[in-house]
Amino acid sequence: MFFPEGRVRVHVYGQPVDMRTSFDGLYALTRQRLGADPLSGDLYVFINRRATQMKVLYWDRTGFCLWAKRLEQGRFLSDWTRVATRQMDWTGLKLLLEGIEAKVVRKRYRPPGGDHASGIMEV
Repeated sequence: MFFPEGRVRVHVYGQPVDMRTSFDGLYALTRQRLGADPLSGDLYVFINRRATQMKVLYWDRTGFCLWAKRLEQGRFLSDWTRVATRQMDWTGLKLLLEGIEAKVVRKRYRPPGGDHASGIMEV
């Protein structure tokens, strides 16, 4: 997968998905449950119930591509109750692929009248 990092939109489906589902089934989930257009070139991420497998569906102008990853140890997510269908950036997907859950990051020191820090994404 080679994408210009700033232009890629990643959509994570917030419910567990049966990993036997292939192109057509993931296309239907994207259309019906996410309400998105799978032909847009965005990446659509689906994770199984045990959070040990992930599939990414995308359109590359000639057809659908399906990228899959299975972890031998560990999980992509620690708790399904905190997961919601959401959009994230390319960096968030790279962190998720490495098993790092991005959470809200807060700075310890806040300058008087300064900004409040927000995280990469909220889970």
